Amino acid sequence: MRILTWDCEVSPNIADVWGLWNNNVSLAQLRESQHMMCWSGKWHGERGVFSYRGEGMVKALHAHLDEADAVVHYNGKAYDTKHAQREFVEAGLGKPSPYAQIDLLQIVRRNFKFPSNKLDYVAGQLLGQRKLQHEGHTLWVKCMAGDELAWRKMIRYCEQDVRITERLYDHLLGWIEPHPSVPLRDGTESGCPNCGGFSRQHRGYAYTPTRKYIQYRCNNCGRWYRGAHSVTSTDAR
Repeated sequence: MRILTWDCEVSPNIADVWGLWNNNVSLAQLRESQHMMCWSGKWHGERGVFSYRGEGMVKALHAHLDEADAVVHYNGKAYDTKHAQREFVEAGLGKPSPYAQIDLLQIVRRNFKFPSNKLDYVAGQLLGQRKLQHEGHTLWVKCMAGDELAWRKMIRYCEQDVRITERLYDHLLGWIEPHPSVPLRDGTESGCPNCGGFSRQHRGYAYTPTRKYIQYRCNNCGRWYRGAHSVTSTDAR
């Protein structure tokens, strides 16, 4: 299964404003709308992170998403994916082939109670790794002005986000439900639905209102799952 971890950086909207707090900005005040500045990605199980900016960036992202069976991101459903799809429709590229989205922010919110759900904090707590530190908004301003030193730092920042997002995905793999079935896509008959591993323990039974299934725990990623076929059933009411 082809799993792509990716992240993008987006420019700010630029507008004329008369205050710094509690402003409603009309379209007449908008000078320049935001756009994707760059993106980075990595195929799971392969070495190296790749990055794109400038001409061809949007087409390259479209091609990679079109190839992916699943994508991993952090807050990607609400942010990265929608920015990408706006770029696609504006470029007349159409919609890439369907892929599953694994948004780790949703996994973290659903399962844990951290003081902060930001990637920087969660990755620091679980992996001992942090996002690349930078000067903040000034870095975006320098990049938009064509500063190549700033651009190199922006690309490193984006690539670091991809690396720690993929490592967080591996760390939380047993907690991700639902996860697109690896055995189903790889054409194998059995195995862990999350990682495809065959090393497992028989750990009791899982029950539905009318059926009983063998329950397993994956020795690779820790995912709990049940067998494909019930071992007993009762008459339906």
